[in-house]
Amino acid sequence: MTDDEGYMRLALAEAGRAGKRNEVPVGAVVVSDGEVIGRGHNRPIGQSDPTAHAEILAIRRACRRRKTHRLSGCDLYVTLEPCPMCLGAVVQARLRRVVYGAADPKAGAVRSVMRFPFGKLNHRPELKGGLLAEECGLLLKEFFAGKRKKRNAERWPSG
Repeated sequence: MTDDEGYMRLALAEAGRAGKRNEVPVGAVVVSDGEVIGRGHNRPIGQSDPTAHAEILAIRRACRRRKTHRLSGCDLYVTLEPCPMCLGAVVQARLRRVVYGAADPKAGAVRSVMRFPFGKLNHRPELKGGLLAEECGLLLKEFFAGKRKKRNAERWPSG
């Protein structure tokens, strides 16, 4: 197993925590010199905060731990392709690299829905997608299948 795979597995564990809270199961970790300095999982529902994405929470925790708003030299591992808001935070934090698992056909801003307009921005992180994509995607598929099954059971109770 590569270091990248190990860190993505930690992000998957975070995603599992989100799913247990009935949040969309996305998890993220920020790594600096081989040490996890920030973790996060989706919490928009629980925190009543549309910005409480896994990436944002992991970045916030890493910044607090380092006591700075910059995370130069750090890498972000996230189970789902980041949205535009999260990539904006990556730029502001000056993260070196973003490694993600599954593509996001509804909100992905690396290559699925759009390509984030880095253009003339003062920072452009390295982007790597598809790491453990099947595992990351399966977690999401199972979560939404469970929600549909529950919704259908409530609509059409048997018996």
